[in-house]
Amino acid sequence: MAGQSSVPAGTVLETLGHGLAGLGGLFGAPALRIGVTGLSRAGKTVFITGLVHALVSDARMPGFAARAEGRIRGAKLVPHPDDALPRFAYEDHLATLTGPDRDWPHSTRQISALSVELSYQSRKAWLGGLVGPAGIIGTGASSLRLDIVDYPGEWLLDLPLLAQDFWKWSADTLAKARKGVREPLFAPYRAALTEIDPRAEASEATARRLAAIFTEALRACRAEGRGLSALAPGRFLMPGDLEGAPALTFAPLESLDGEPPSGSLAALMLRRFEAYKAKVVRPFFVDHFARLDRQVVLVDVLGALNGGPEAVADLELALADVLAAFRVGSNSFLSNLFSPRASRVLFAATKADHLHHTSHDRLEAILRMIVRRAWHRAEAAGAEVDVAAIAAIRATREVKVERKGESLPAIAGIPMRGERLGGETFDGAREVAFFPGDLPMEPERAFSGDPVPLKFLAFRPPLVRSGESLPGIRLDSALQTLIGEDLA
Repeated sequence: MAGQSSVPAGTVLETLGHGLAGLGGLFGAPALRIGVTGLSRAGKTVFITGLVHALVSDARMPGFAARAEGRIRGAKLVPHPDDALPRFAYEDHLATLTGPDRDWPHSTRQISALSVELSYQSRKAWLGGLVGPAGIIGTGASSLRLDIVDYPGEWLLDLPLLAQDFWKWSADTLAKARKGVREPLFAPYRAALTEIDPRAEASEATARRLAAIFTEALRACRAEGRGLSALAPGRFLMPGDLEGAPALTFAPLESLDGEPPSGSLAALMLRRFEAYKAKVVRPFFVDHFARLDRQVVLVDVLGALNGGPEAVADLELALADVLAAFRVGSNSFLSNLFSPRASRVLFAATKADHLHHTSHDRLEAILRMIVRRAWHRAEAAGAEVDVAAIAAIRATREVKVERKGESLPAIAGIPMRGERLGGETFDGAREVAFFPGDLPMEPERAFSGDPVPLKFLAFRPPLVRSGESLPGIRLDSALQTLIGEDLA
């Protein structure tokens, strides 16, 4: 059930080992591990690119106290401490966003990392008179390294599997496959199950056929207009370098009475499920989630709203299960050494630039309902929690449009080439202004009744001149929530 997942003891011991291995960092440059988490299409790559660009380009950020007060002396890219991880392609992503063709970066297909080092003046030193006409001078300068890891959002869906066995996962998956939007999409897979005997001798051809049909159903659930989120195993949707590996060749089965016979198809599926957890999911958790200092959870609320109440409820379920695997809460000296927790959590509804700012409060209210279980769990553990509607890179501007004599708050931007609205297909060059619709005043409506009537377009990135910073919405507030106190 959502919210009831826990991490097995073996994983906790592995986490402790990693904590001890990292003790050397306590005596070097201070660092914060920032987890940027979000399911597929939540905008992690764009968020990281926008955040790093805002820091290194000296963007104006009135909501980020250290920058607004002039206490940040500089920000620069530095090597990430884990040399085994590919580098996050910041420069390539920025060139894609700002080049002549102005496009959005491709979705993340592999794990990568980047670090930014901030040089800053503490507020105490700053107020003590260490600021001169030419800027900050004297002693008291400090540095802080921000370590950020990017990874495919699909992989995040696997964390709840750590607390499940094969038969529990199978029962839950097949129960959902018989309901709502999933029912017709999983019909071919349910039909395939009637044609096999799980107790029969294992056949690699049968295992591969079942896994292929099951994966196709998962992909159909994720398609545009459906927007379902609870689609584990995530590596089936984004396998990376595990494409074709036996660990990704399993599928759920109907429950059996007693243990499956040795050498049977059921025994093969069970073994591969456990191998998937041990060889794929657990290392991912231990290496990248068990030792986070701050947590950003990006949520594509608008995409779920387009899919209707079932998609919104599915997003809530997926996030609750995923975040139950995270360690959050207040830290003590010992917990910092051996098993640190994410002491601050920011839930962020992305793509806020697709709405007029007058709707942002409603967007945040809907997000609060979607993450309510994870929110309460984090607060109960002692973590500081906040919520915000953001756009790491703003692609629109706000305007007014007239409709039937009424002036409506609207947005304007250049739709991507091929986008369609009301029978019109856009060429990627002409700006259009339109009213996207109203979010419900009562957030509960997003979970029941008819889908919220909204219209969304994919816009091209903004045009920025040389030397200008990319515009955003509340990225400064997000930074203040995450690291403001650390720079005080």
